[in-house]
Amino acid sequence: MRETWITGIGMLSCLGEGPQVNWEALTAGKSHVDAEGLAPYIVHPLQPMSFDAQIPKKGDQRQMEAWQRIGTYAAGLALDSAGVKGNTEILRRMDMICAAGGGERDLAVDGAILSGLHSGERDRFLNERLMGDLRPTLFLAQLSNLLAGNISIVHGVTGSSRTFMGEEAAGVDAVRIALARIGAGQSDIGLVGGAQNAERKEMLMLYEFGGYTLKNEFRPVWDRGAQPGFALGSMGAFLVLEAAEHARSRGVRPLARLTTVVSARSSRAPGDDVAVSLQRLWHKLPAVGPDPAVISGASGAAPATAEERRFLDELGSQTNGGNLAVRATGTRLGHGVEPHFAMNIALAALAVQHKTLFPPGDPSEPVSDRPVTQAVVTAVGHWRGEGLALVEAVTEA
Repeated sequence: MRETWITGIGMLSCLGEGPQVNWEALTAGKSHVDAEGLAPYIVHPLQPMSFDAQIPKKGDQRQMEAWQRIGTYAAGLALDSAGVKGNTEILRRMDMICAAGGGERDLAVDGAILSGLHSGERDRFLNERLMGDLRPTLFLAQLSNLLAGNISIVHGVTGSSRTFMGEEAAGVDAVRIALARIGAGQSDIGLVGGAQNAERKEMLMLYEFGGYTLKNEFRPVWDRGAQPGFALGSMGAFLVLEAAEHARSRGVRPLARLTTVVSARSSRAPGDDVAVSLQRLWHKLPAVGPDPAVISGASGAAPATAEERRFLDELGSQTNGGNLAVRATGTRLGHGVEPHFAMNIALAALAVQHKTLFPPGDPSEPVSDRPVTQAVVTAVGHWRGEGLALVEAVTEA
């Protein structure tokens, strides 16, 4: 298997734009929470910004929904970071894998249909509205692979393209497949990530139907036992993954090494819960030292978050010193669902690059001043799917 480096990072979050801004905000203990705009639901919205720097054509911006603008912008930042922006020779063979949900709805159409269903001839009314209101352009805007299409149009990434759906598990498998392709020699360089717009009313409604949303009062991820749920976070996160020899050939130094990504899907039945699944996955990671940092994707949803914490506490009791350095980024950034795994891998890369962790977001997370050379990233779906990634410092380039 070929060694794979992370050579580019692009990120947007409620803390701002780019790795440096996000790292400084995390180090300063900042967050951005909105408990009023979509009350009673709590979200972590993007800071006000212009998308012109990475999406210069206003026409391109207008035909994208918010989540596509977020993702296309973050992808451009990653290409800039890796030094390949505008390099057509590399971009034409760069592979792309996106993790995406469905497109945003036309709420006015949905509301009119739901209101009219109570009148007269229900079947005839519904058929007429579907024929008249669901325009082809509206349907096309719902396509999950439109994010990849827009990245191709705006940034010229024209190698192979894949889009995965399936919430948190899609984010895990997008990175896992990108890594596997590079390791197997099927790809030299790839762009992988996703995007989420937290301020989508229809998504909040759907997650509320499942009982997954955080409402009324914000609390850190690990402190939501009495009121489980996640606060959606607007974010875009993309990584440029590159075979080490390919990066060396163009004189690029790595931000970190992505060593392994493993995934599973437990039944979450008694005897096969999240903690058991994570334990199995942990044993598949190669050469994890006695005291790695852990960047957790815990969402706050029940029972997954409590079960992940149980696994981490048990793991911590076995580590050097008994205190595993864990940081649940959902406390500061919100829960990104599809892009959350890529975002946390990016933060893990920054941690090993800086050789330190950002401060805890919760009193239950231990302060750590140990040098960070390895970071394990966790992803536990709010309903299904588990994953781990090992990110390591590169000592030679």
